[in-house]
Amino acid sequence: MLHIALHFLVPLVVAAVFFRRRWQYASVVMIVTMLVDIDHVLASPMYDPGRCSIGFHPLHQPWWVGVYVLLCVFPASRLVGLGLCIHMFLDAFDCQLTSGVWVNPVSNTLAGFVVQGGLSSLSSV
Repeated sequence: MLHIALHFLVPLVVAAVFFRRRWQYASVVMIVTMLVDIDHVLASPMYDPGRCSIGFHPLHQPWWVGVYVLLCVFPASRLVGLGLCIHMFLDAFDCQLTSGVWVNPVSNTLAGFVVQGGLSSLSSV
């Protein structure tokens, strides 16, 4: 429950500290980036408290984080990028607290498929 609360509280604090003139707009935009969790519907089970989201869900892949950081560079997409980076950091921090890892080492996504041995892993089936 604390994890979910932080997804609301951290953007509010960041908006209040760094975007004082438009803190309400900035906080709403950053909170709306929680919609990135829509990729959880592809997982089975949809929610697993012991599973690390980073590296497991499609929009939580490490290479996407690089895209989210790039969004922070451009003024027009800065708030979206910042919200997504905050989201990924909080998810990675949650992984560290619950599993002792920053990124899920094996997943059911393409990245996990490659980590697990790709097509060669199917030969053992």
